[in-house]
Amino acid sequence: MKLVFLGPPGAGKGTQAERICKEFGIVHISTGEMFRMEIAEKTPLGNLAASYINKGELVPDECVIGMVKSRIEKCANGFLLDGFPRTLSQAEALTESVSLDAVVDIEVPKERLIDRILCRRSCHDCDAVYDIRDLGGNEFCPVCGKKLSVRDDDTAEILAERYHVYEEKTKPIIEFYKALALLIPIDGDNRRDVVSEEIMRKLKEAGL
Repeated sequence: MKLVFLGPPGAGKGTQAERICKEFGIVHISTGEMFRMEIAEKTPLGNLAASYINKGELVPDECVIGMVKSRIEKCANGFLLDGFPRTLSQAEALTESVSLDAVVDIEVPKERLIDRILCRRSCHDCDAVYDIRDLGGNEFCPVCGKKLSVRDDDTAEILAERYHVYEEKTKPIIEFYKALALLIPIDGDNRRDVVSEEIMRKLKEAGL
């Protein structure tokens, strides 16, 4: 199975991707996580990516496309792309190199995204992501016990810029995939388990 997850920042793509990948036994490829690893290791690619990400901007296509193509070539049993493509040119490049089975578009109203982003916490040790409200205010990871942190780009100002970029650059991809009869719209403004069930149901209805 070869899938793409689309949606605005804070829509829950990463959380849902983990659940779907576990259910179907495919690899979760998060370009955001790949870049964060490069940034943490202070590689040339990481330094370049940070200069864009920390301003809420998209990393240039030439930095992303080659990295993603190299990664998906190693996924013999399928994959789920989370965070790619983010521009129409990236979508076209992906279509030229791989035949996708479906594109899941997780839709969440803009006003709901701000709360999600500002309440998001991450664990650098086990890569888990939480909503601090679900933890009752606890700032430590329930899995490994490490102190949770706020991502550098999880601010109201950067979210506003990221959403603007999403509206301008990423939304056209929805029409691109709709024209290819690959798009599966999902109501992401619900509990996580409800969203997961809807995604799995619609994938199975599509024969996947």
